[in-house]
Amino acid sequence: MTKWFNTAGPCKSDIHYMLSATDRLPQLKHLIDQENYFVIHAPRQIGKTTAMISLAQELTKSGQYIAVLLSVEVGAVFPHDPQLAQNSILNHWWNQIRLLQLPLPSLAQMRQESGITELDLQTVLQSWAIASPLPLVVFLDEIDALSDETLISVLRQLRSGFPNRPQGFPQSVGLIGMRDVRDYKITAGGSNRLNTSSPFNIKVQSFTMSNFTLEDVKNLYAQHTEATGQIFTEAAIAHAFHLTQGQPWLVNAIAKEITEYIAADPAIPITVELINQAKEILIKRQDTHLDSLAERLREDRVRAIIQPILSGLEIGDTPEDDRRYLLDLGLVIRSQEGGLKIANPIYQEVIPRVLSQGAQDSLPMIQPSWLNPDGNINPQILLEAFLKFWRQHGEPLFKSTNYPEIAPHLVMMAFLHRVVNGGGTLEREYAIGSGRMDICLRYQGVILGMELKVWRDGKKDPLYEGLEQLDKYLSGLSLDTGWLVIFDRRSGLPPISDRTTTEDAISPAGRNIIVIRG
Repeated sequence: MTKWFNTAGPCKSDIHYMLSATDRLPQLKHLIDQENYFVIHAPRQIGKTTAMISLAQELTKSGQYIAVLLSVEVGAVFPHDPQLAQNSILNHWWNQIRLLQLPLPSLAQMRQESGITELDLQTVLQSWAIASPLPLVVFLDEIDALSDETLISVLRQLRSGFPNRPQGFPQSVGLIGMRDVRDYKITAGGSNRLNTSSPFNIKVQSFTMSNFTLEDVKNLYAQHTEATGQIFTEAAIAHAFHLTQGQPWLVNAIAKEITEYIAADPAIPITVELINQAKEILIKRQDTHLDSLAERLREDRVRAIIQPILSGLEIGDTPEDDRRYLLDLGLVIRSQEGGLKIANPIYQEVIPRVLSQGAQDSLPMIQPSWLNPDGNINPQILLEAFLKFWRQHGEPLFKSTNYPEIAPHLVMMAFLHRVVNGGGTLEREYAIGSGRMDICLRYQGVILGMELKVWRDGKKDPLYEGLEQLDKYLSGLSLDTGWLVIFDRRSGLPPISDRTTTEDAISPAGRNIIVIRG
Protein backbone atom coordinates (compact mmCIF):
# COMPACT_ATOMS: atom_id res chain seq x y z
CA MET A 1 0.00 0.00 0.00
CA THR A 2 1.18 3.52 -0.84
CA LYS A 3 2.26 5.61 2.13
CA TRP A 4 2.58 9.36 2.52
CA PHE A 5 4.15 11.98 4.74
CA ASN A 6 1.46 13.28 7.08
CA THR A 7 0.81 16.90 8.13
CA ALA A 8 -2.82 16.68 9.30
CA GLY A 9 -3.84 14.95 12.52
CA PRO A 10 -2.42 11.75 14.02
CA CYS A 11 -0.47 9.41 11.75
CA LYS A 12 -1.94 6.05 10.75
CA SER A 13 0.63 3.31 10.39
CA ASP A 14 -1.05 1.78 7.34
CA ILE A 15 -0.92 4.94 5.20
CA HIS A 16 1.71 7.22 6.75
CA TYR A 17 5.45 7.12 7.24
CA MET A 18 6.02 7.32 10.99
CA LEU A 19 8.49 6.51 13.76
CA SER A 20 7.95 3.97 16.52
CA ALA A 21 6.43 5.37 19.72
CA THR A 22 8.54 3.06 21.85
CA ASP A 23 11.67 4.39 20.13
CA ARG A 24 10.66 8.00 20.87
CA LEU A 25 9.56 7.26 24.46
CA PRO A 26 11.46 4.11 25.44
CA GLN A 27 10.95 4.55 29.20
CA LEU A 28 7.14 4.43 29.12
CA LYS A 29 6.78 0.66 28.83
CA HIS A 30 8.85 0.26 31.99
CA LEU A 31 6.67 2.78 33.87
CA ILE A 32 3.48 1.06 32.72
CA ASP A 33 4.77 -2.33 33.86
CA GLN A 34 5.37 -0.76 37.28
CA GLU A 35 1.74 0.52 37.46
CA ASN A 36 2.81 4.16 37.35
CA TYR A 37 0.88 7.30 36.40
CA PHE A 38 2.76 9.95 34.41
CA VAL A 39 2.52 13.14 32.33
CA ILE A 40 3.75 13.81 28.79
CA HIS A 41 3.84 17.41 27.63
CA ALA A 42 5.20 18.99 24.45
CA PRO A 43 4.26 21.68 21.89
CA ARG A 44 1.51 21.08 19.36
CA GLN A 45 2.26 19.20 16.16
CA ILE A 46 5.18 17.35 17.68
CA GLY A 47 3.57 13.91 17.50
CA LYS A 48 2.22 13.33 21.03
CA THR A 49 -1.16 11.96 19.92
CA THR A 50 0.37 9.87 17.14
CA ALA A 51 2.93 8.37 19.53
CA MET A 52 0.36 7.52 22.20
CA ILE A 53 -2.11 5.97 19.74
CA SER A 54 0.74 3.89 18.37
CA LEU A 55 1.89 2.89 21.86
CA ALA A 56 -1.66 1.93 22.84
CA GLN A 57 -1.88 -0.28 19.76
CA GLU A 58 1.50 -1.87 20.52
CA LEU A 59 0.52 -2.58 24.12
CA THR A 60 -2.81 -4.12 23.10
CA LYS A 61 -1.21 -6.26 20.39
CA SER A 62 1.34 -7.53 22.91
CA GLY A 63 -1.44 -9.46 24.69
CA GLN A 64 -0.36 -8.03 28.07
CA TYR A 65 -2.69 -5.04 28.25
CA ILE A 66 -5.79 -3.39 26.87
CA ALA A 67 -4.64 0.14 26.12
CA VAL A 68 -6.44 3.13 24.63
CA LEU A 69 -5.97 6.85 24.05
CA LEU A 70 -9.05 8.90 24.99
CA SER A 71 -9.51 12.64 24.56
CA VAL A 72 -11.09 14.93 27.17
CA GLU A 73 -11.12 18.01 24.95
CA VAL A 74 -14.90 17.96 24.43
CA GLY A 75 -15.34 18.79 28.11
CA ALA A 76 -13.51 22.11 27.74
CA VAL A 77 -16.74 23.99 26.95
CA PHE A 78 -18.04 23.27 30.47
CA PRO A 79 -15.29 24.68 32.76
CA HIS A 80 -17.71 25.34 35.64
CA ASP A 81 -20.00 22.32 35.31
CA PRO A 82 -18.06 19.08 35.89
CA GLN A 83 -21.12 16.89 35.40
CA LEU A 84 -22.00 18.29 31.97
CA ALA A 85 -18.33 18.08 31.02
CA GLN A 86 -18.15 14.46 32.14
CA ASN A 87 -21.32 13.52 30.25
CA SER A 88 -19.81 14.95 27.08
CA ILE A 89 -16.44 13.28 27.69
CA LEU A 90 -17.96 9.88 28.50
CA ASN A 91 -20.15 9.86 25.39
CA HIS A 92 -17.07 10.66 23.33
CA TRP A 93 -15.09 7.93 25.10
CA TRP A 94 -17.74 5.32 24.44
CA ASN A 95 -17.76 6.12 20.73
CA GLN A 96 -13.97 5.66 20.68
CA ILE A 97 -14.16 2.38 22.64
CA ARG A 98 -16.88 1.04 20.36
CA LEU A 99 -14.94 1.89 17.19
CA LEU A 100 -11.85 0.15 18.56
CA GLN A 101 -14.00 -2.88 19.48
CA LEU A 102 -12.48 -3.17 22.92
CA PRO A 103 -14.12 -5.70 25.30
CA LEU A 104 -15.44 -3.10 27.75
CA PRO A 105 -19.02 -2.56 29.01
CA SER A 106 -21.17 0.19 27.53
CA LEU A 107 -22.28 3.27 29.45
CA ALA A 108 -25.89 2.02 29.31
CA GLN A 109 -24.83 -1.30 30.84
CA MET A 110 -22.97 0.48 33.64
CA ARG A 111 -25.95 2.72 34.40
CA GLN A 112 -28.25 -0.30 34.53
CA GLU A 113 -25.95 -2.39 36.76
CA SER A 114 -25.00 0.45 39.12
CA GLY A 115 -28.31 2.28 39.20
CA ILE A 116 -26.37 5.53 38.73
CA THR A 117 -27.91 7.82 36.14
CA GLU A 118 -25.15 10.43 36.08
CA LEU A 119 -21.90 8.48 35.75
CA ASP A 120 -18.59 10.11 36.54
CA LEU A 121 -15.16 9.36 35.10
CA GLN A 122 -13.95 7.49 38.16
CA THR A 123 -16.93 5.11 38.11
CA VAL A 124 -16.51 4.38 34.40
CA LEU A 125 -12.76 3.80 34.61
CA GLN A 126 -13.31 1.54 37.62
CA SER A 127 -15.98 -0.50 35.78
CA TRP A 128 -13.81 -0.81 32.70
CA ALA A 129 -10.80 -1.94 34.74
CA ILE A 130 -12.88 -4.58 36.55
CA ALA A 131 -14.44 -5.86 33.32
CA SER A 132 -11.21 -5.83 31.29
CA PRO A 133 -9.72 -9.30 30.77
CA LEU A 134 -6.25 -7.69 30.92
CA PRO A 135 -4.82 -4.74 32.88
CA LEU A 136 -6.22 -1.49 31.50
CA VAL A 137 -3.92 1.36 30.38
CA VAL A 138 -5.46 4.76 29.54
CA PHE A 139 -3.84 7.80 27.95
CA LEU A 140 -5.90 10.99 28.40
CA ASP A 141 -5.20 13.42 25.55
CA GLU A 142 -5.72 17.22 25.59
CA ILE A 143 -5.95 17.22 29.38
CA ASP A 144 -4.83 20.85 29.56
CA ALA A 145 -7.82 21.92 27.46
CA LEU A 146 -9.83 21.60 30.68
CA SER A 147 -9.95 24.33 33.33
CA ASP A 148 -11.55 25.44 36.57
CA GLU A 149 -13.84 23.05 38.47
CA THR A 150 -13.91 20.52 35.64
CA LEU A 151 -10.12 20.17 35.55
CA ILE A 152 -9.85 19.83 39.35
CA SER A 153 -12.66 17.27 39.38
CA VAL A 154 -11.02 15.07 36.74
CA LEU A 155 -7.60 15.17 38.43
CA ARG A 156 -9.06 14.36 41.85
CA GLN A 157 -11.08 11.44 40.49
CA LEU A 158 -7.93 9.96 38.99
CA ARG A 159 -6.12 10.41 42.29
CA SER A 160 -9.03 8.88 44.19
CA GLY A 161 -9.10 5.75 42.02
CA PHE A 162 -5.31 5.34 41.95
CA PRO A 163 -5.01 3.04 45.05
CA ASN A 164 -7.42 0.50 43.46
CA ARG A 165 -5.25 -0.23 40.43
CA PRO A 166 -4.87 -2.54 38.60
CA GLN A 167 -7.96 -4.66 39.43
CA GLY A 168 -10.28 -1.75 40.25
CA PHE A 169 -8.77 1.10 38.24
CA PRO A 170 -6.46 1.47 35.21
CA GLN A 171 -3.04 0.04 35.90
CA SER A 172 -1.43 3.10 34.33
CA VAL A 173 -2.74 6.52 33.27
CA GLY A 174 -0.83 9.07 31.20
CA LEU A 175 -1.92 12.70 30.95
CA ILE A 176 -1.06 14.15 27.53
CA GLY A 177 -0.98 17.88 26.79
CA MET A 178 1.08 20.94 25.99
CA ARG A 179 1.95 21.74 29.60
CA ASP A 180 2.94 19.97 32.81
CA VAL A 181 0.42 19.59 35.65
CA ARG A 182 1.54 22.61 37.63
CA ASP A 183 0.93 24.78 34.54
CA TYR A 184 -2.63 23.59 33.89
CA LYS A 185 -4.94 26.58 33.81
CA ILE A 186 -7.59 27.06 36.49
CA THR A 187 -9.32 29.89 34.66
CA ALA A 188 -10.76 29.55 31.18
CA GLY A 189 -8.72 32.53 30.01
CA GLY A 190 -5.53 30.89 31.23
CA SER A 191 -4.41 33.78 33.43
CA ASN A 192 -4.05 31.58 36.54
CA ARG A 193 -2.33 28.21 36.88
CA LEU A 194 -2.40 25.38 39.39
CA ASN A 195 1.27 26.06 40.29
CA THR A 196 1.28 22.68 42.03
CA SER A 197 1.00 18.99 41.20
CA SER A 198 -1.15 18.25 44.26
CA PRO A 199 -4.42 17.36 42.46
CA PHE A 200 -2.38 14.78 40.54
CA ASN A 201 0.47 14.11 42.98
CA ILE A 202 0.32 10.44 42.09
CA LYS A 203 2.40 11.03 38.95
CA VAL A 204 5.79 9.41 39.08
CA GLN A 205 7.36 11.46 36.30
CA SER A 206 6.75 14.17 33.69
CA PHE A 207 8.24 13.80 30.23
CA THR A 208 8.83 16.38 27.54
CA MET A 209 8.50 14.80 24.13
CA SER A 210 11.45 15.94 22.05
CA ASN A 211 11.76 16.87 18.40
CA PHE A 212 13.17 14.32 15.98
CA THR A 213 16.91 13.78 16.09
CA LEU A 214 18.96 13.78 12.88
CA GLU A 215 18.89 9.98 13.04
CA ASP A 216 15.08 10.07 13.35
CA VAL A 217 14.82 12.25 10.22
CA LYS A 218 17.10 9.83 8.35
CA ASN A 219 14.95 6.89 9.42
CA LEU A 220 11.69 8.61 8.47
CA TYR A 221 12.93 9.66 5.05
CA ALA A 222 14.48 6.22 4.51
CA GLN A 223 10.99 4.71 4.69
CA HIS A 224 10.04 6.70 1.60
CA THR A 225 13.24 5.68 -0.16
CA GLU A 226 12.59 2.03 0.62
CA ALA A 227 8.99 2.26 -0.59
CA THR A 228 9.58 4.27 -3.79
CA GLY A 229 13.30 4.22 -4.56
CA GLN A 230 13.45 8.03 -4.37
CA ILE A 231 16.69 9.06 -2.70
CA PHE A 232 17.26 11.86 -0.18
CA THR A 233 20.90 12.88 -0.46
CA GLU A 234 22.85 13.00 2.81
CA ALA A 235 23.25 16.76 2.39
CA ALA A 236 19.49 17.17 1.84
CA ILE A 237 18.65 15.24 5.01
CA ALA A 238 21.16 17.27 7.02
CA HIS A 239 19.75 20.52 5.60
CA ALA A 240 16.16 19.51 6.33
CA PHE A 241 17.19 18.80 9.91
CA HIS A 242 18.99 22.15 10.16
CA LEU A 243 15.98 24.10 8.88
CA THR A 244 13.46 22.29 11.09
CA GLN A 245 15.63 21.31 14.07
CA GLY A 246 13.62 18.09 13.94
CA GLN A 247 10.20 19.72 14.50
CA PRO A 248 8.04 16.76 13.32
CA TRP A 249 5.39 18.73 11.43
CA LEU A 250 8.02 20.67 9.52
CA VAL A 251 10.06 17.53 8.78
CA ASN A 252 6.97 15.89 7.28
CA ALA A 253 5.73 19.03 5.53
CA ILE A 254 8.99 19.58 3.66
CA ALA A 255 9.11 15.96 2.51
CA LYS A 256 5.43 15.97 1.55
CA GLU A 257 5.82 19.12 -0.57
CA ILE A 258 8.74 17.60 -2.45
CA THR A 259 7.54 14.02 -2.92
CA GLU A 260 3.98 14.92 -3.94
CA TYR A 261 4.47 18.17 -5.87
CA ILE A 262 7.98 19.49 -6.55
CA ALA A 263 9.56 16.12 -7.43
CA ALA A 264 6.71 13.63 -7.62
CA ASP A 265 8.77 11.45 -9.99
CA PRO A 266 10.64 8.95 -7.75
CA ALA A 267 13.53 8.98 -10.23
CA ILE A 268 14.38 12.54 -9.18
CA PRO A 269 16.80 12.57 -6.23
CA ILE A 270 15.93 14.97 -3.42
CA THR A 271 18.69 17.55 -3.01
CA VAL A 272 19.42 20.59 -0.85
CA GLU A 273 17.99 22.80 -3.60
CA LEU A 274 14.64 20.97 -3.44
CA ILE A 275 14.62 21.22 0.36
CA ASN A 276 15.06 24.99 0.04
CA GLN A 277 12.29 25.22 -2.54
CA ALA A 278 9.91 23.37 -0.24
CA LYS A 279 10.90 25.57 2.69
CA GLU A 280 10.09 28.75 0.75
CA ILE A 281 6.73 27.36 -0.33
CA LEU A 282 5.78 26.45 3.25
CA ILE A 283 6.77 29.87 4.55
CA LYS A 284 4.85 31.76 1.87
CA ARG A 285 1.79 29.53 2.14
CA GLN A 286 1.72 29.55 5.96
CA ASP A 287 -0.15 26.28 6.38
CA THR A 288 -2.28 25.69 9.48
CA HIS A 289 0.62 24.91 11.78
CA LEU A 290 2.62 28.00 10.82
CA ASP A 291 -0.50 30.15 10.74
CA SER A 292 -1.50 29.13 14.27
CA LEU A 293 1.96 30.06 15.54
CA ALA A 294 1.72 33.39 13.73
CA GLU A 295 -1.56 34.14 15.50
CA ARG A 296 0.18 33.83 18.86
CA LEU A 297 2.44 36.75 17.93
CA ARG A 298 -0.48 39.12 18.59
CA GLU A 299 -0.56 38.21 22.28
CA ASP A 300 1.02 40.75 24.64
CA ARG A 301 3.00 38.15 26.59
CA VAL A 302 4.39 36.71 23.36
CA ARG A 303 5.31 40.16 22.05
CA ALA A 304 7.15 40.98 25.31
CA ILE A 305 9.60 38.12 24.61
CA ILE A 306 9.73 37.87 20.81
CA GLN A 307 10.32 41.61 20.27
CA PRO A 308 13.65 41.77 22.15
CA ILE A 309 14.79 38.49 20.59
CA LEU A 310 14.24 39.90 17.10
CA SER A 311 16.00 43.16 17.93
CA GLY A 312 18.90 41.40 19.66
CA LEU A 313 18.11 42.98 23.02
CA GLU A 314 18.00 41.28 26.40
CA ILE A 315 14.60 40.05 27.55
CA GLY A 316 13.30 42.24 30.35
CA ASP A 317 11.63 41.23 33.59
CA THR A 318 9.00 38.91 32.13
CA PRO A 319 6.98 36.43 34.23
CA GLU A 320 8.39 32.92 34.31
CA ASP A 321 4.99 31.59 33.24
CA ASP A 322 5.15 33.69 30.06
CA ARG A 323 8.57 32.28 29.18
CA ARG A 324 7.33 28.73 29.83
CA TYR A 325 4.31 29.50 27.66
CA LEU A 326 6.52 30.29 24.64
CA LEU A 327 8.62 27.20 25.32
CA ASP A 328 5.46 25.07 25.51
CA LEU A 329 4.20 26.57 22.26
CA GLY A 330 7.47 25.54 20.64
CA LEU A 331 8.13 29.09 19.41
CA VAL A 332 11.39 29.31 21.32
CA ILE A 333 13.92 26.94 22.85
CA ARG A 334 16.66 27.35 25.41
CA SER A 335 20.09 27.58 23.84
CA GLN A 336 23.01 25.62 25.23
CA GLU A 337 24.11 28.85 26.91
CA GLY A 338 20.74 29.05 28.69
CA GLY A 339 19.13 31.96 26.83
CA LEU A 340 15.99 31.82 24.72
CA LYS A 341 16.12 31.75 20.94
CA ILE A 342 13.68 31.12 18.10
CA ALA A 343 13.14 27.37 17.82
CA ASN A 344 14.39 26.79 14.27
CA PRO A 345 15.45 28.61 11.08
CA ILE A 346 12.01 28.23 9.49
CA TYR A 347 10.33 29.95 12.43
CA GLN A 348 13.08 32.59 12.20
CA GLU A 349 11.82 33.29 8.69
CA VAL A 350 8.12 33.01 9.43
CA ILE A 351 8.00 35.33 12.44
CA PRO A 352 9.50 38.51 10.94
CA ARG A 353 7.71 37.86 7.65
CA VAL A 354 4.37 37.70 9.45
CA LEU A 355 5.19 40.77 11.53
CA SER A 356 6.20 42.78 8.47
CA GLN A 357 3.06 41.79 6.55
CA GLY A 358 1.18 44.93 7.63
CA ALA A 359 3.98 47.09 6.32
CA GLN A 360 4.13 45.04 3.12
CA ASP A 361 0.41 45.52 2.56
CA SER A 362 0.85 49.27 3.11
CA LEU A 363 3.75 49.70 0.70
CA PRO A 364 3.22 52.02 -2.25
CA MET A 365 3.88 50.83 -5.78
CA ILE A 366 7.64 50.51 -6.22
CA GLN A 367 9.09 50.05 -9.69
CA PRO A 368 11.97 47.52 -9.64
CA SER A 369 14.51 50.02 -10.95
CA TRP A 370 17.30 47.99 -9.33
CA LEU A 371 17.18 45.20 -11.91
CA ASN A 372 19.82 45.03 -14.65
CA PRO A 373 18.84 44.06 -18.22
CA ASP A 374 19.88 40.47 -17.40
CA GLY A 375 17.31 40.39 -14.57
CA ASN A 376 19.84 40.49 -11.75
CA ILE A 377 20.08 43.09 -8.98
CA ASN A 378 22.32 46.14 -9.22
CA PRO A 379 23.31 46.76 -5.55
CA GLN A 380 24.10 50.48 -6.09
CA ILE A 381 20.75 51.22 -7.71
CA LEU A 382 19.04 49.12 -5.01
CA LEU A 383 20.70 51.32 -2.37
CA GLU A 384 19.46 54.49 -4.09
CA ALA A 385 15.93 53.05 -4.38
CA PHE A 386 15.91 52.09 -0.72
CA LEU A 387 17.10 55.55 0.41
CA LYS A 388 14.38 57.20 -1.67
CA PHE A 389 11.76 54.84 -0.25
CA TRP A 390 13.01 55.25 3.33
CA ARG A 391 13.02 59.04 3.24
CA GLN A 392 9.53 59.20 1.78
CA HIS A 393 7.69 56.26 3.40
CA GLY A 394 9.78 54.89 6.29
CA GLU A 395 8.37 56.85 9.20
CA PRO A 396 4.67 56.74 8.18
CA LEU A 397 4.89 52.94 7.81
CA PHE A 398 6.11 52.47 11.40
CA LYS A 399 2.46 52.62 12.47
CA SER A 400 1.63 49.56 10.37
CA THR A 401 3.18 47.17 12.92
CA ASN A 402 2.27 46.48 16.54
CA TYR A 403 5.90 45.72 17.43
CA PRO A 404 7.04 49.34 17.92
CA GLU A 405 10.57 48.53 19.17
CA ILE A 406 11.44 46.87 15.88
CA ALA A 407 9.20 48.91 13.56
CA PRO A 408 12.19 50.13 11.45
CA HIS A 409 13.42 46.56 11.03
CA LEU A 410 9.99 45.38 9.89
CA VAL A 411 9.49 48.24 7.44
CA MET A 412 12.91 47.63 5.92
CA MET A 413 12.16 43.91 5.62
CA ALA A 414 8.85 44.73 3.94
CA PHE A 415 10.79 46.68 1.32
CA LEU A 416 13.31 43.87 0.87
CA HIS A 417 10.53 41.31 0.49
CA ARG A 418 9.19 43.43 -2.34
CA VAL A 419 12.69 43.34 -3.86
CA VAL A 420 13.08 39.56 -3.79
CA ASN A 421 9.40 39.01 -4.71
CA GLY A 422 9.66 35.34 -5.61
CA GLY A 423 13.00 35.67 -7.38
CA GLY A 424 15.18 35.42 -4.30
CA THR A 425 15.24 34.86 -0.55
CA LEU A 426 15.82 36.75 2.69
CA GLU A 427 17.60 35.00 5.55
CA ARG A 428 17.76 36.46 9.05
CA GLU A 429 19.88 35.84 12.12
CA TYR A 430 19.46 37.37 15.56
CA ALA A 431 20.52 36.54 19.11
CA ILE A 432 19.57 37.87 22.52
CA GLY A 433 22.00 40.45 23.82
CA SER A 434 23.76 41.00 20.48
CA GLY A 435 21.84 44.21 19.75
CA ARG A 436 21.63 43.37 16.06
CA MET A 437 19.72 41.61 13.31
CA ASP A 438 21.61 40.20 10.32
CA ILE A 439 19.96 39.88 6.92
CA CYS A 440 21.20 38.09 3.83
CA LEU A 441 19.49 38.91 0.53
CA ARG A 442 20.04 36.33 -2.19
CA TYR A 443 18.84 37.05 -5.72
CA GLN A 444 20.14 34.89 -8.55
CA GLY A 445 23.91 35.54 -8.52
CA VAL A 446 23.86 38.42 -6.04
CA ILE A 447 24.38 37.98 -2.29
CA LEU A 448 24.02 41.07 -0.12
CA GLY A 449 24.80 40.92 3.58
CA MET A 450 23.59 43.61 5.95
CA GLU A 451 23.39 44.28 9.63
CA LEU A 452 20.68 46.29 11.41
CA LYS A 453 21.54 48.20 14.59
CA VAL A 454 19.57 50.65 16.74
CA TRP A 455 20.95 53.77 18.42
CA ARG A 456 18.91 54.45 21.57
CA ASP A 457 18.85 57.20 24.16
CA GLY A 458 21.73 57.00 26.60
CA LYS A 459 23.79 54.70 24.36
CA LYS A 460 26.88 55.46 22.30
CA ASP A 461 26.97 55.40 18.52
CA PRO A 462 26.83 51.66 17.59
CA LEU A 463 28.98 52.21 14.47
CA TYR A 464 32.18 50.52 15.63
CA GLU A 465 30.39 47.62 17.33
CA GLY A 466 28.29 47.16 14.20
CA LEU A 467 31.34 47.08 11.95
CA GLU A 468 32.95 44.39 14.12
CA GLN A 469 29.78 42.30 14.15
CA LEU A 470 29.22 42.75 10.42
CA ASP A 471 32.77 41.52 9.77
CA LYS A 472 31.91 38.19 11.39
CA TYR A 473 28.66 37.90 9.48
CA LEU A 474 30.22 38.76 6.10
CA SER A 475 33.06 36.35 6.78
CA GLY A 476 30.52 33.54 7.13
CA LEU A 477 28.99 34.57 3.78
CA SER A 478 32.45 34.92 2.14
CA LEU A 479 31.65 38.55 1.23
CA ASP A 480 34.00 41.56 1.12
CA THR A 481 31.31 44.25 1.24
CA GLY A 482 28.02 44.85 3.02
CA TRP A 483 25.55 47.33 4.51
CA LEU A 484 25.44 48.52 8.09
CA VAL A 485 22.05 50.12 8.77
CA ILE A 486 21.79 52.20 11.94
CA PHE A 487 18.25 53.15 12.99
CA ASP A 488 18.55 56.26 15.13
CA ARG A 489 15.74 56.02 17.69
CA ARG A 490 16.95 58.73 20.04
CA SER A 491 14.40 61.32 21.04
CA GLY A 492 14.32 64.88 19.73
CA LEU A 493 15.69 64.12 16.25
CA PRO A 494 14.51 65.67 12.98
CA PRO A 495 12.26 63.58 10.66
CA ILE A 496 13.74 60.53 8.94
CA SER A 497 13.41 62.29 5.59
CA ASP A 498 15.92 64.90 6.80
CA ARG A 499 18.38 62.70 8.70
CA THR A 500 18.77 59.67 6.41
CA THR A 501 22.35 59.65 5.10
CA THR A 502 25.00 57.24 3.84
CA GLU A 503 28.74 57.08 4.37
CA ASP A 504 31.56 54.75 3.47
CA ALA A 505 33.48 52.92 6.19
CA ILE A 506 36.24 50.35 6.46
CA SER A 507 35.59 47.48 8.87
CA PRO A 508 38.29 46.25 11.31
CA ALA A 509 38.99 43.40 8.86
CA GLY A 510 39.37 45.82 5.94
CA ARG A 511 35.98 45.31 4.28
CA ASN A 512 34.27 48.15 2.40
CA ILE A 513 31.02 48.91 4.23
CA ILE A 514 28.19 51.25 3.28
CA VAL A 515 26.76 52.78 6.46
CA ILE A 516 23.13 53.88 6.24
CA ARG A 517 21.83 56.11 9.02
CA GLY A 518 18.14 56.81 9.32
